[in-house]
Amino acid sequence: MKQEIRGNVCVFAASSANIDEQYLADARELGVLLAQGGWRCVNGGGAVGLMGAVTDGALDAGGEVTGVIPKFMVDNGWLYDRLEDVVVTADMHQRKSMMSDMADAVIALPGGVGTMEELLETLTWRQLGLVKVPVIILNTLGYYDSLLTLLNHAISEGFMKTSHARLWQVADTPAQAVALLQSSESVEFESKY
Repeated sequence: MKQEIRGNVCVFAASSANIDEQYLADARELGVLLAQGGWRCVNGGGAVGLMGAVTDGALDAGGEVTGVIPKFMVDNGWLYDRLEDVVVTADMHQRKSMMSDMADAVIALPGGVGTMEELLETLTWRQLGLVKVPVIILNTLGYYDSLLTLLNHAISEGFMKTSHARLWQVADTPAQAVALLQSSESVEFESKY
């Protein structure tokens, strides 16, 4: 009997494969923990890197994964063939919008500019009140330390309000990320304006 789905967790993750094994292990573990906790993983539908690893972990643990992928990526053969639940979008903008609309929470794994752009856009949308879901940064091997320092510097220099530090939460392990997910409450902060 399938476990009842308690919500959708949008996972932003790298499609890079030539990376430290710990990043891949944490992505797989996150997928397993999401499945065991009854969360559906929503990701970019790619086959390689952390995106593929989180999908493998979730599916291998009996969980559900929805891949949201632009048509040009499907045409290039980048869709993971293990995925049965796939939404094909016209472009990257529609993909991000759809993933955001589906999300009850967001977890950002390490990644390059695409992953960082997704994370920062989501934080921007939260800051503007357009998105109200929890955003958790999985900081494997301290990957996001420099970005977190930069965000805190933006706050100390007055480019963001002090309360905006509550736009995100940070976890060092997949287990901490899922614990934060399960304990997350709606957080209020000052409007940007």
